[in-house]
This record gives sequence, C-alpha cells and structure tokens, in this order.
Amino acid sequence: MKLTRRNFIKRSLILGGSLFFGHKSLFALNKKREQWYPCYAKLEEEGELAKRVEQAYSIFEQCELCPRLCGANRQNGEQGFCRAPAKLMVYTAHPHFGEEISLVGKRGSGTIFFSNCNLRCVFCQNWPISIKGYGKEVQDEDLADMMIYLQKIGCHNINLVTPTHVMPNILNATRIAFKRGLRLPLVYNTSGYERVEILKILDGIVDIYLPDMKYMEASKASKYLSVAPDYPEVSQEAVLEMHRQVGKHLINSQGIAIHGLMIRHLVMPNNEAGTEKFVRWVAENLPKSTYVNIMHQYFPDYKALEYPEINRRISVKEYLEAMHWADEYGLTNLDPQSVRMRKIYARQTRT
Repeated sequence: MKLTRRNFIKRSLILGGSLFFGHKSLFALNKKREQWYPCYAKLEEEGELAKRVEQAYSIFEQCELCPRLCGANRQNGEQGFCRAPAKLMVYTAHPHFGEEISLVGKRGSGTIFFSNCNLRCVFCQNWPISIKGYGKEVQDEDLADMMIYLQKIGCHNINLVTPTHVMPNILNATRIAFKRGLRLPLVYNTSGYERVEILKILDGIVDIYLPDMKYMEASKASKYLSVAPDYPEVSQEAVLEMHRQVGKHLINSQGIAIHGLMIRHLVMPNNEAGTEKFVRWVAENLPKSTYVNIMHQYFPDYKALEYPEINRRISVKEYLEAMHWADEYGLTNLDPQSVRMRKIYARQTRT
C-alpha cells in the first residue's frame, strides 16, 4: 500500500492508541474524563489566538524562531540549521508512558514527535528523528486531527516534543483543534534553547513548559550541542520567562499536571553537564519548590563514542552525588522517579 499522508496519520495514531485501549475502555475513559478548559481557549474567544498565529507564521519568511537566527526563508523552501521545511514533519503521535508521572497518569501523555531540531546533541537518543529528520510531511489540519484523536483515546495532555522550529504550525493546529473540541493542556517539551521573544508569543497558550537544562558551561555546550556556546545563558533566560508565564507545577485532584514549569536535567559522566551549577542556579533564581527532574538514564548514543569522557553510562556514585547537591541547595520538589532511583542506588551502595 502506498504510504500517503492520510495512511501515515492513520497508522501513527493506530500504533499509538489501539495497543493500549479497546473499544469498551475508550467509551469508559471518555465518559469519565475530567473536563479541562485550557488557557488558549480564552485567547481564541478574545480573537487574540488568530493574531498570534499570523504573527508566528510571518517569522517563516526570515526564520528567527530559535537562537540560531539563521534567517532562512522557509516559506520559499529554504532550510536553516534545523533543516526543517515550512510544512510540518511528524514522526509519530501516540500515548507515551515514559514521561513524568504527573504527565502520564493512567492513560498516557499524548505525545507528538516532530522531525528535525535546532540542536544536534552528539549523544542524541532520538537522532533518526531530530537529526536525520525521519518522518512524514503533514498539514496543520492533520496535526489538529492527531490532537483530537489523542484526546479521544484518553490522553491527559498534548505533549509537543521538539516544537521550536514548527511553533507557527502548532499554534495554527491548536486553534483548529480547539474549534473541533480540544480541551487538553499543551505541554511544550523543549531542549531549552529558546528565544524569550518567541516564548512571549506562546504566553497564554502553553499550559505546561517542560524544558531541558542541559549544560551550565559555554565550553561544554559548544562541544556537545553543535556549537551552541550561548546555550547556558539562553536556556536560563528562557526558563525564567517560562516560569513567569506558567508558575509552579500544579496538579489536579487525580495527580495530573495541568499547569506550570517542569525542568529536566540529565546527569552526564564526569559531571560534564555541570549538575551542581544547575541545582544552585535553580535554587538561587526560582522558587526552591520548582519541579525538577534529575535524570539518571544517560547512555552513549549517536556520536558519543567519539567523545571518551561521555562514552559510558553514569555511575551510581555520580547519580547519588547529583541528588545530594539538590538536597544541599534546598530543592524541595524533586521528581518522584528521581527520588525512587536515589533510594535504589543508595541500597546498592550498602550491600
């Protein structure tokens, strides 16, 4: 069968949904779903969302969506650093159960993986999608269909993975989907390499920001992020703006995230990510109750074998040290899975 755009979308959504839910459970989930009236609804009712879409799309003519500021005219088919066309490229859309607990809940986070990226991490675990650009070109209306389907099968949110370079398409698709009944929180799942000016267009649209804070030193960011020495400064300014917009992590009565900032930091071998500096920065610049996920799951992928200092998994000692720094600097809202992993590693050191 020829893989048309329609067939791609159908297969992607079936892969993501039918493996987890039967027809009877779908009916039960829809019937019991807690209603959510998102912040982007207010902007649409005020006529502001349409203006934001128009503003965002105009950036494609001289693309400065990300800090690379490459200026590519993507409307005319030019490709900048991210190698993305003006049209959407989607790899897959499905319920994801590997995210933070408050995003996953019982029915999964409605995750949409966009092709291409404005960074090229040498250890990227999703490199076929983000660097090679594997995926299928779709229309904004198709993305809206994906959002509606993910809501229909019971997902708790729409989780937009690597969204920066397709932000205008996302805004347009959100507006279309809202008119078709979308009422889920939007999760902006980003590398953290974001311009504050662009984030301000998202103010009142995004419910949950889920940024990485990868590095705290320019030399490391330049080395491992395809020459992005400004990453530490840019990501810090971006996270402060995200916090200004959405505030602290909020959950509903079922423990599901509905609003706020959730920061991720991946611990790397030999402290290459600057974890102590990261937790100190959070403690000094944000509420100490900010949700922080200190992640243990680094493994060398893509081109990491070319860098001996990161060509291994982290040790138990390195992770326990990272969590100790979080305690030392007074962070009080660590991800439950991080806390659980610390307990497991601590037991290992005692045996």
